[in-house]
Amino acid sequence: MDDDVLDLHEAAEDGSLAEVVELAARVADVDAEYEGRTALWVAVYEGRHDVARALAAAGADPWRPMMSGWSPGRLSLAGPEPGLFRRPAGMSGLTEDESAAVVEAGRLTAVLGEIEYDGFGLACVAGISAAEAARRLEATVEVVDPEEFLDEIDPSAEESLAFVGVTDVPGGCVVSQPWGYVPQTPGVTRRLSVGTLCYGMYANPASGHQGSVARDGEIVGWDLHPGGSPWEDDGPREVLLSYLYQGNPEAYCCAYAGLRLTGERAVTGPPDVWLCLPERDYWA
Repeated sequence: MDDDVLDLHEAAEDGSLAEVVELAARVADVDAEYEGRTALWVAVYEGRHDVARALAAAGADPWRPMMSGWSPGRLSLAGPEPGLFRRPAGMSGLTEDESAAVVEAGRLTAVLGEIEYDGFGLACVAGISAAEAARRLEATVEVVDPEEFLDEIDPSAEESLAFVGVTDVPGGCVVSQPWGYVPQTPGVTRRLSVGTLCYGMYANPASGHQGSVARDGEIVGWDLHPGGSPWEDDGPREVLLSYLYQGNPEAYCCAYAGLRLTGERAVTGPPDVWLCLPERDYWA
């Protein structure tokens, strides 16, 4: 990788407009890719539309295929300025499902807002109720007021990891734990995902948000970073969700599972009900 190309990619992300223009004139190929994307793609993803226009003026191709079909131009159609680039005749726009995902992203991010605490775990499960989640986990329902339960438990105690909350939401349910990682463990997500899909997340105070995907009882994705930039080998849906929910990992998890929350309570609590999980190795 030419140093100037790498510098151009970095400048497209957070450099000055003058720096981008200078580097674009210096590189041999303004459309040179790094990690599967061009500098123009980076500028669009980061919402730096002045930089994107400058790169296009320097010869960068907005419609060059990359990132599982999300060229810079096509990605811009899902953003706040869909007219950023002139679309060539015959070039398809967003599909009906993709357009619906854009609208839902605006609604869901507004509903959840910014959740600013760490150390909690989530499992977003498609298509099952809180009661079915309890059955699959073989959990015992704690017959107490969900809000008062928080005053009765010591989050720092090892025993607290046996308790998780569960809340019904449109599209499925959310399993939560304000003080721990248990909802994201394989022993939980595999059981919850039988016949469906579950996205688990732990907001690790030391290393950031960690995600996983379980489908029909099997772990199919691990060590993911919900709300972060997409990887080169991500599929079309993952690239779009990463763009729509960048910096909003909780909303990303919900959207990935198709949950349409109407408020933040399923994430921040109190849940509909508290469950006590049976003793087992949830990492196995």
